[in-house]
Amino acid sequence: MSGVAGSAALAPMFLDDSVVDAPVRPGRRDGLRLLPGGGLDDALRLGRGMRLRLLAAIRALLADPSLTGLGDAARLATVVLYAKSRALEGRKDDLQSYIWGAELGRWLGMTESTVHHDVLPVLRETNALHTRMVTNDEGHPVGLDCLVMPLWRAHQDEGAAHPLALSKVELAVLLRLLEALFGPGWTPTDKEPTPPGLLADRIGKGAATDRLGLLLMVLNTRASGWLQLCGGSVRKKEGRGAATLSRLLGCSPSGARKVLARLTKAGVVSRGRKATVTRMNGRGRVMLLPVARAYGRIPALMEAVQGSEPVFSERPDGAGGDLGPGQDANALGTSRVCGARPAVEAGDLERPDGAEFHAVHASVVTPVSSPPLSVGCSGEGRGGKGRRPERVCVREDQAAGGEDAVAESALSVAEVGPLRGEKPGKSAVDEQGGQRAAEVQPGGRQKVVASRKMRQQGRVDLPDDLGLRVALGPVAWLWAGLNRWQQDQVVAAVNAELERLKDLLMQPEGAPRLLADRLTDRLEETGGEARVSSPFGWITRRGLVQRPACSDVRCDDGIRLDTGGDCDNCGNVIHIRRARRVRIAADIDRELPGIGAAERRQVLEDRLREHAVAEAEDFVWRREQALVEQARRETARAAARERGERERQEAAAAEGVRQLLPCEDCGQGRSAGLCEACGLRRRTEAAIVEAGLVAATWAADLDDAADVAAVATHVRSTLEADIEATHQQFLELMEPGELEADRVAAASVLAFNALQVVEQALPEYRSSALGRLGSTEEAEEEARRAYRTEQNRRWFRANPNGADAVAAATKAADAARERTAEYLFTVRLEQLRERTADRTGQAAAAPWSVRLTELAPRTLDGETAGAVIA
Repeated sequence: MSGVAGSAALAPMFLDDSVVDAPVRPGRRDGLRLLPGGGLDDALRLGRGMRLRLLAAIRALLADPSLTGLGDAARLATVVLYAKSRALEGRKDDLQSYIWGAELGRWLGMTESTVHHDVLPVLRETNALHTRMVTNDEGHPVGLDCLVMPLWRAHQDEGAAHPLALSKVELAVLLRLLEALFGPGWTPTDKEPTPPGLLADRIGKGAATDRLGLLLMVLNTRASGWLQLCGGSVRKKEGRGAATLSRLLGCSPSGARKVLARLTKAGVVSRGRKATVTRMNGRGRVMLLPVARAYGRIPALMEAVQGSEPVFSERPDGAGGDLGPGQDANALGTSRVCGARPAVEAGDLERPDGAEFHAVHASVVTPVSSPPLSVGCSGEGRGGKGRRPERVCVREDQAAGGEDAVAESALSVAEVGPLRGEKPGKSAVDEQGGQRAAEVQPGGRQKVVASRKMRQQGRVDLPDDLGLRVALGPVAWLWAGLNRWQQDQVVAAVNAELERLKDLLMQPEGAPRLLADRLTDRLEETGGEARVSSPFGWITRRGLVQRPACSDVRCDDGIRLDTGGDCDNCGNVIHIRRARRVRIAADIDRELPGIGAAERRQVLEDRLREHAVAEAEDFVWRREQALVEQARRETARAAARERGERERQEAAAAEGVRQLLPCEDCGQGRSAGLCEACGLRRRTEAAIVEAGLVAATWAADLDDAADVAAVATHVRSTLEADIEATHQQFLELMEPGELEADRVAAASVLAFNALQVVEQALPEYRSSALGRLGSTEEAEEEARRAYRTEQNRRWFRANPNGADAVAAATKAADAARERTAEYLFTVRLEQLRERTADRTGQAAAAPWSVRLTELAPRTLDGETAGAVIA
């Protein structure tokens, strides 16, 4: 039986009780250390025992037969689900983990569709994972309950002694480590937010491989931050770092080299070579920068670039003369390693731990006697105060051209003299204002003395904000050389630039990466960070500044910020300039035939210069005109605002006056000209008249006014009877005396009920009128025509009496009948309204198409606008 089949046979039904009730072998592990805290650095600071324990668990999980031959996405998904699994505590849901497809895709750096089609089916097929759909009360899927089968088999076979049998604390540490490395980040409503991991932005092809490789490298890295590289011979092309990563991931060295390059570009890995005494390239090394920062290996970036070994060469043992050993190692004035130290016993002469070797030049010669006068001999450094000779390494610790050389030097001195062969002069240390100096006290200890202009040293690490860290990543070394004030100014400038870029981009979240690419390009133009002499000025005046090559605000050095491609406007400008040059050259050839090449070139340059001057003048003129036009628009806007405010005040005053007017019908005070009850009665009366006209369109002779009036009277009496019945029902529901308590409100309620009765009856009258008009001779004739026309369609001519033809013809006839009834109803109702208006002496309301045509040519001045508002 194969491993997969055997595992399937041993495993019961997923999430069965036997999984929980499996016996657990006793066992415990001592020496595991969990450091407190919840930040990124705390998650990466693992004790040695904890790191080895997690490394053993991950190795055992990836070595399981069910994961053999699977891709990195499936293997990383198993690691994530394993870290999210619940520890074995005697509950039914032990060893399980809950997740949904979209969330697992965020952990892996891929889409939910890829997880459901390429990851989970493969794991289920190899029996590496068992899943069960979780649904809500309505039966909709809300997630997956997952069981990592290698973990379940480990508890079944060896119990707590198996490497996969992690405790609850160990699983929590592993999950926190995964969150710090590539967690997607969360912002819960009632808890502290979890920031995204280092590779959270790394998505797409190869994202799972990069995340798995970073996890394995972190677990194989000591507190120093250097990755433990494999031994043996490796190919020179790939290097030892790629060979080590290939063995961790189980891939080829060339593939591991690509992964290592992507991690280096992401800023989590730094590659370099170990320095040798001969200053030649030594063994390659790989530093995990997050681990180095977490353990406080300051400066981690400098260690990654320069190496932790000294860069000075050892003094040859057999060197003679000044390079040979001193005559008396314990004599006063014997030079030590770059430091002034007191005389010690002969047994204490060996090099202290961590001290650097001396530079490869002549050492200081101990004077035999103390001459009364200085004779300018090399090595004389005591002066007239009987102090010890000057150190050889004085002034060599200063960085060339740096104003902070002495302040940042690890070994500062209080007084500096000339080196051998130099002319005495004022020390560069004394010329530095606001720097730190040091006094050598008895016992070899140094005392730091601050001057009046001492500055505050800046932070070494980048800001905690993820966007700022991404944007300032390319200039992290320059950032470490800034003081606090300069760093604050740089942060403000970066935030302002990010806000400006977010307004230009369609995807604002890409602004930090875009700014980082700009800084990278600027550094390549400069020649690297080492060529920058003034970090603050370079970052604020060159690195962060956008350089548009044309008038487009999205252009930066000829590249579109929103698309990343070439700027089309720049191409147009270049094309226009080239065409202008060709046109001017053609004019010169036509006007000055036979001119020499040198003279032709001079004439061409002169005309191009004149054209450029003319364009500049035109640009200045157009800019002045634009300013004038802008001022005019601002003045017009201000006048419009004043006019609008004045009109609003006039309208408010007119409205206040209108609110004080009494009702025109009942005389009730402060009713704005018409109280609520009277307004409802007017609407009711108009609706009753409209209902009478609607009924008269089919029930009366339009030419007989008496017949029309009789129909309208009958409709009115019917509606008034319905209104009276509604009033009686309302009065029966009211308590005695309740209407008399507020007569105004009672009148409004009764008027509203009457309006509701009429408005409900009006659609019925309209429907009856359309039905009766649809039975007229005109409507029937139109329906017969439509019926015959539909039967004569070319697709029905073969069988005009078929079922399809008859159905289509019937439908067309009904539609024609309805259209005819609508037309007759509209025409007759319009005639009745005009005749009614003529009898009552009121003008009929003109349709809006006519009214708008008349009103369109009129201009709205201040008085007209006030009248319209009132």
